[in-house]
Amino acid sequence: MLGVVLNLEDGKREPSIRKLIDLTAAGLGEVNKLILSKAGSDVEMIPEIANHLISSGGKRLRPMVTLASAEMFGYSGDGHVKLATSVEFMHTATLLHDDVVDESDMRRGRKTARTIWGNQASVLVGDFLLGQAFRMMVEVGSLDALDILSTAASIIAEGEVMQLAAAKNLETTEDEYFSVIKAKTAALFSAAAEVGPVIAGASRNDRAALRSYGMNLGLAFQLIDDALDYGGDTKKLGKNVGDDFREGKVTLPVILCYRRGSSEERAFWKQAIEDNIADDAALEKAMALMARHGAITDTIGRARHFGEIARDALAPLPATTYKSALIDVIDFCISRVV
Repeated sequence: MLGVVLNLEDGKREPSIRKLIDLTAAGLGEVNKLILSKAGSDVEMIPEIANHLISSGGKRLRPMVTLASAEMFGYSGDGHVKLATSVEFMHTATLLHDDVVDESDMRRGRKTARTIWGNQASVLVGDFLLGQAFRMMVEVGSLDALDILSTAASIIAEGEVMQLAAAKNLETTEDEYFSVIKAKTAALFSAAAEVGPVIAGASRNDRAALRSYGMNLGLAFQLIDDALDYGGDTKKLGKNVGDDFREGKVTLPVILCYRRGSSEERAFWKQAIEDNIADDAALEKAMALMARHGAITDTIGRARHFGEIARDALAPLPATTYKSALIDVIDFCISRVV
């Protein structure tokens, strides 16, 4: 699963998520306190590794969605803070595990935990964070919320295995690719959005609306990530441009480019992806082929499509500042390629 550092510096993109930040500021402050508390341990290495990633620049988009989706239905307790923290811990655990599986050296502009402390410690600390996440879910006392988030955890793990099975396989279909990103990325966005209305006692229809919103937002988010790997900005991407290419990941831009290419071009992709000949010169050629065949443009187009589905999912809900803020998030995620 790919993490993205949201750029909140002054500039043209700030307003698109500023409303959500302002609305959830109080709750997010409590989330940050709880993160520090629950990441603590007498085992010295655990907080060291956990804080290395937790404090590395991510802006808590998923927890903010959980907070906003609870508050928009009038929730006033502290359960949404615990669930939002659980969501962040689940996300952090998957990043720790992902970096081991992908053998990644950099994450959000810093060395990955595995390169500093090793693969074994990274995996085990990820497991610790998952354990803490489930403890907080139990404390909230909502079986429905526990069911949603625990199901998401299982789906994310399945997505990891699916991606591993499809690694370096250029015969991967679009359907197979979407199955992977739906599990790896969209499932957690969907759960993060749905647990809010659940603990607020919202209707089944309201729950379904937020679940659909989160799922389609997550799909759009990952598609933009995959497009950014071929020519994006490292600060926006949260990792080095070209990392997916160098790791041999078969993302949608690669699938489209491979299918549309000549036999000579397909031979290049086999050499780059399957034989791991993916140096800077190969990346430059890959980006040129992406432009020639419209692979990035079409990937962004699909992201916009899912963004519109997410927007439509919220359409029946009353007009509120929370609804407006959640809609802004869709535009923000897609605007990262502008």
